Amino acid sequence: MTKPYAITFPGQGSQSVGMLAELAAAHTVVRETFDEGSEALGLDLWQLSQEGPKERLNETEHTQPALLCAGIAVMRVLEPMLTDKPLVLAGHSLGEYTALVAGGAIAFADAVRLVAQRGRFMQEAVPAGTGAMAAILGLDDDAVRAVCGEGAQGDVASPVNFNSPGQVVVAGNAEAIARVAELAKAAGAKRALMLDVSVPSHCSLMMPAAQRLGDAMTTLQFGLPALPVIHNVDVAVAESPEQIKQRLVEQLYSPVRWVETVQAIAARGAQVVIEAGPGKVLAGLIKRIDKSLDAVPVFDPASLEKAMESLNA
Repeated sequence: MTKPYAITFPGQGSQSVGMLAELAAAHTVVRETFDEGSEALGLDLWQLSQEGPKERLNETEHTQPALLCAGIAVMRVLEPMLTDKPLVLAGHSLGEYTALVAGGAIAFADAVRLVAQRGRFMQEAVPAGTGAMAAILGLDDDAVRAVCGEGAQGDVASPVNFNSPGQVVVAGNAEAIARVAELAKAAGAKRALMLDVSVPSHCSLMMPAAQRLGDAMTTLQFGLPALPVIHNVDVAVAESPEQIKQRLVEQLYSPVRWVETVQAIAARGAQVVIEAGPGKVLAGLIKRIDKSLDAVPVFDPASLEKAMESLNA
């Protein structure tokens, strides 16, 4: 019997050229998953994720389906090795879609096409260069809210990712975010780091994209997942397929409440939290949020072995 555990899925920023190559060499299901996603989209996502170029992989309409495939590929590697089901699933932003696929709420092929549309809608909502995001390190949440209020000056500047204590990402109009970054430093932030992103996610500038996303979902079949999925918007489990769709629409212009999500995972009794997907961004955040949780990424054979040891210890 394994320790009680949860599975989480990363969002944009975790992608890299060559991701999951070692895992794919050891487990054929990785490549098969990417092939399935590629067929659904009409784009070779495996070639893009392995060969790049990086700039093309980092275009949000490509990043999102590539990361969804990566998360589901890792999940499919894990499933035959797990004797007990996870207590709960969750994902950071885009990762929420991966969690819903893993839980059986939406078909994989439908989700691949949907997140590619989501990426396109997000990019088209804000012309390139006019939006920005920055990570504010070393200020508490209220201090970040205060510098956003001061720096907005009629533009949009909002805290959008509450990633861990002392790490909050802000998003909005480029000029406003530049002002917020300077104000944050003046207020005592250790760092205010402009992020290399093409879209200011999770702020009100995404409202037009959210409208289009809602329209795109009207023709898709959603069900309730077989496993509980905690949503970013309200840190709760949806009670109907329509509620899931609504949460996904709201997620585009609402903050990602990751600290509270991890606290909710711990409250359900999880002792181990697996991050299924490339990199180890979430594992790092989880350890900072709750040191009692054993946060283990799975992205290659060595990390897979370590995760199984943590579960069965």
